[in-house]
Amino acid sequence: MKPSILERSVLILFHKPKGYIVTRKDEKERKTVYQALPPFVFQEGWVPIGRLDKDSRGLLLFTRDGALVNLLTEPGRCHKTYSMVIRGRISDEDLSRVLSGVPTPIGTLNVHGITKRKTVGPKTQLEVILNEGKNRHLRRIFHSLKDPKFHTPLKVLDLKRVKIGPLTLDIPVGGWRFSTQEEETKLFSSLKKPAQAN
Repeated sequence: MKPSILERSVLILFHKPKGYIVTRKDEKERKTVYQALPPFVFQEGWVPIGRLDKDSRGLLLFTRDGALVNLLTEPGRCHKTYSMVIRGRISDEDLSRVLSGVPTPIGTLNVHGITKRKTVGPKTQLEVILNEGKNRHLRRIFHSLKDPKFHTPLKVLDLKRVKIGPLTLDIPVGGWRFSTQEEETKLFSSLKKPAQAN
């Protein structure tokens, strides 16, 4: 699926640092991603594709194509991969629950894929794949689970988005670059029809 409008689109890849809000202007005068990017990004109307909350970091895309924003944020179209560290251990039973669905204050949430990378002391490193992201999706899921030994809620200590479709985070924190034509072609050809998301 490569409509001509998409073939001409250009993306900016940005490594969002922690502590920045993904918005053009914040009424509380908190730092926004536009303050970490060159002035032309704001002046020329580049907009973020999706969001990362204030305490999260990692790959964030910008475009000037509204149709592309809608396409890449449509549930099921594009997988996003996250590396995360949680405080607490997670049982194999809870790993399965995360895939099937965990009740949270905003409804039942799940993930498309999850892998336990390693456990060091009281911390666990995970890789998680989402094909749909709601507000604070991963933080809500893991806060709804408890450490099997201490029975305390799991807490996300670090959350970094490392991939959007085939696009991989390869720039330092606060850095940015334009996408290549090859990357755009790979991204557009990787997009799934919503019915194929699961």
